[in-house]
Amino acid sequence: MQEEIISVGIDIGTSTTQLVFTKIILENMSSGARVPKIEIIDKQIIYRSKVYLTPLINNTEIDIKNLQQILNSEYALAGIPKSSITTGAVIITGETARKQNAEYVLKALSDMAGDFVVATAGPDLESIISGKGAGAMKFSDENNTSIFNLDIGGGTTNISLFNNGLAVDTTCLDIGGRLIIFEDNSLKIKYIFHKYKKLISELGLSSLQEGSIALESELTILCDKIANILLEIFNSNKSDNYKLLLTNADFKKQIIGKYVSFSGGVADYIYTDFWDNLYKYNDIGPLLGKSIKKIFNQANINLVKPSETINATVIGAGSHTTDISGSTIVYDEKILPLKNIPILKINDLINFEEELITKLNWFKDAEGYQEAAVAFEGKKGFQYTEIQDIAKVIYKHLNMFSRIIVIVEVDIGKVLGQALLLENTSHIPIICLDSIKVNDGDFIDIGLPLGNGSILPVIIKTLVLNY
Repeated sequence: MQEEIISVGIDIGTSTTQLVFTKIILENMSSGARVPKIEIIDKQIIYRSKVYLTPLINNTEIDIKNLQQILNSEYALAGIPKSSITTGAVIITGETARKQNAEYVLKALSDMAGDFVVATAGPDLESIISGKGAGAMKFSDENNTSIFNLDIGGGTTNISLFNNGLAVDTTCLDIGGRLIIFEDNSLKIKYIFHKYKKLISELGLSSLQEGSIALESELTILCDKIANILLEIFNSNKSDNYKLLLTNADFKKQIIGKYVSFSGGVADYIYTDFWDNLYKYNDIGPLLGKSIKKIFNQANINLVKPSETINATVIGAGSHTTDISGSTIVYDEKILPLKNIPILKINDLINFEEELITKLNWFKDAEGYQEAAVAFEGKKGFQYTEIQDIAKVIYKHLNMFSRIIVIVEVDIGKVLGQALLLENTSHIPIICLDSIKVNDGDFIDIGLPLGNGSILPVIIKTLVLNY
């Protein structure tokens, strides 16, 4: 039996805000009296909004009222009542996520209807989400290869590296289309990002000053320089200018991607041979895209066009895949149900602790660590001592949270949960589920017990992006 649901995706980025409605068709793939297994069998975009400039009151605040008006008008234009929305995502990304009222904006928009995944995405997590949404993760999986995805927005370039379908590393650079802004319909410069001012001084580009009329020749020199800095993702030794433009930290490992894909607003100007108006957005976005295409082609980089470019980060929103936990698990019922817990997946059992530390930093912002559930696939034939060692590492690094949530694909939930309870000197609520497959960038809902308390229903939310 099939069921149709409507999903909404809202992406509030550094420079633009957009909205998409998607129809998702679900079907129970189990037969007879077997446990239901709901899968997505089709998804169709039924409405895309136009792209709006993200409304700001000033450099530090998002204009909430204006933003609500934009979104309400798009609901009306789409002819879709809020009551018909089943699921969706509102995600604030890029520099906008660092605005002082970003969290208040999320709360103000969370009543737009539906069962929302609502989050501000830090640079590492945003890199994973955008790379997954662009189709880079799927490309690496289907072709057994490695690929960088560079999501170039208004204020940042979020870079993710996927290898054989797994997210293995991320970084973020302060490179974007709106880091130089012009007065309307002119090349008179209104704003220059402070890091770009250092590059401009080094290059001796005298026309590129706030209040001055920019020369296109000098803008091209600057954009070519920025493109060459971006190309350094392939280098083991990085220049001082690359380090200058790092948002936080560089790649943790040196793994070379065989292919490169681009997403984000600038990407459309990398995959084109026609630039009709390089300054139609009163910024350097199109010109930067033109320079990146030139520099990467000169370097003979294997470029792949992803399935999504500008819509990669969230458009299409969250989809639901219902699943049931294994029957041998550990949980603390008093903290159930749980909703919208992000997933942090460990792929390397040998270097489990190192990868856990690295990925926990994906969920770190100015206010500290955001809660995440730790997931891993496991292996057949686990020794009890190995499970104990994993439990010790998990407890050591997750006891800062108010609860510990672990998800394992293999059937060791009960044993691992009991090992965690033995470590649990702080008496933190613990949930340990098995027989569930998740990935980085997913979110999980965990419901109240079923089957006389032997199993828990879960909903895995993944981004519906690869149209």
